[in-house]
Amino acid sequence: MKILITGGAGFIGSNLAKKLVDNGNKVVVLDSLLRGNKLEKDTFEKITFIKGDVRDLETVKKASLGCDIIFHFAAVLGVDIVADNPVETMDVEVIGTRNVVMAAEVNNIKKIMYASTSGIYGHSAIGNVLTEEVLVDPRASYAMAKRYNEIYLASNHEEKGIDVISLRFFNVYGWNQDTRMVIPLFFEQARKNANITVFGNGRQTRDFTHIDDTVEACIRLIDVKGCHIINIANETEWCIEDVEYQIKSITKSDSKISYIEAQKKRYDYEVERRVGSSEKLEELTSYKPETGLSEGLNKIFNRNY
Repeated sequence: MKILITGGAGFIGSNLAKKLVDNGNKVVVLDSLLRGNKLEKDTFEKITFIKGDVRDLETVKKASLGCDIIFHFAAVLGVDIVADNPVETMDVEVIGTRNVVMAAEVNNIKKIMYASTSGIYGHSAIGNVLTEEVLVDPRASYAMAKRYNEIYLASNHEEKGIDVISLRFFNVYGWNQDTRMVIPLFFEQARKNANITVFGNGRQTRDFTHIDDTVEACIRLIDVKGCHIINIANETEWCIEDVEYQIKSITKSDSKISYIEAQKKRYDYEVERRVGSSEKLEELTSYKPETGLSEGLNKIFNRNY
C-alpha cells in the first residue's frame, strides 16, 4: 500500500514508518520538523518526505495523493509545551484533522487512523480499568481536542463512509523518544548520576506500553473496517517510583530521587491511576501488547546505550 503518516518524524510515527517500509509499503511522511526528526537514516532514504504543516490544506492534499490510508499522528506533545501553548495545540488538532478528512475525500482515501490519547479519560475513571465505554473526562486543551476529533471523525464516517479508527495510546515508551517524556528523562538523569526528578510522591500509576507493541497493534488494525475507538494498552499498571528504581538498577546509577511538587498547570495531566483494557483490540485483531516494563526498559538500554 501507499500510506501517509502525518507527524511521521515524531516518536511513534517514525517507528511506524520504519515498520511499514520494512513490510514493503510505500510511505509518505508529512512533518513540520519543529520538534526534530526521529526517522532513522535508512528509513528516511526509503520514504517520500514532505516538510510542511498539517494546518495547510494544499500541503496535506499533495502529501496524500494516491495513498490508500492516512495515519494522522501530527500533534503538539509534551505536558509543559501543551500547557504553555493551548491555542497552537488545539489548532494543530482541529485544523489538521479537518484538513486530513478533506484531503481523504478529495483523493478518495477510504481510511484514517487517528492518534488519540488515554488522557481523554481524565480524572473521572481513576478507580477503573479503562475500557472504551468508560465515560471520558477531558479537561486540558490537548485531551479536549483529541476527544473532539474522535467525534468529528466518527461523524465523517457516518456521512461520508470513511473508515476511522481512533487509537487511544497508553503511555507509549521506547527508542527515539525525547526527554519531554518520563522514561527517557529518567534514563538521562540516571546515566548522569543526577537527581531523578519526580512530580508528586511517585506512587501514581501508569500503563506503560512499549513502542514495538504499539506499532504492531497499529499495523494489525489496518484491515479492520468501520468506525472504532480502540485502546492500545499493556493492561498492567506500574507506579512511577518503580520505574525510577528499575532504571537506576539497569543503569547502575548512583542518582538520588528528588520528589517535587507538581506545578499548577500540570494538574489536569496528573491523575493518580491509569490502566487500560486492550480487550477490544484483541477481539478485532487477536493481538494485544505483552512487553513487560522490565523487558521494555532493558530493550531501551541495550539499544540506546
